[in-house]
Amino acid sequence: MKKSNTLVIQSAEFANRIVVLARELRRQREYVFADQILRSGTSIGANIREAQFGESLADFSHKLHISLKEANETLYWLDILRDANLIAEDEHANLRTSCIALLKMLLSAIRTTKKKIIANGNYCPLGIAV
Repeated sequence: MKKSNTLVIQSAEFANRIVVLARELRRQREYVFADQILRSGTSIGANIREAQFGESLADFSHKLHISLKEANETLYWLDILRDANLIAEDEHANLRTSCIALLKMLLSAIRTTKKKIIANGNYCPLGIAV
């Protein structure tokens, strides 16, 4: 299985787990937390899917960067939920491990894409693809 397919599949599976968590938070009447974790946790995969049809390598890389930021935000909300005792420790650990795995795959894909951009001569030292 190709790395991009693994990233797409794992981000979708992660999003489904986040949807289940958000439903549980809504049952607990923790609407703000439910909305926050739902937005960031499902946005990871949505941006990965959008990147698949990027208009250029730079656009592809940009979408993956957005996914990376959303994954980092999701880690933040998972930690807040744990600290507020709104999520079980084992569920937190499992979701956190999955999110970190997504982060690592995203970083690898971003690095590979950046190398391709540089190799094609479409890279500005300020980090802006031209």
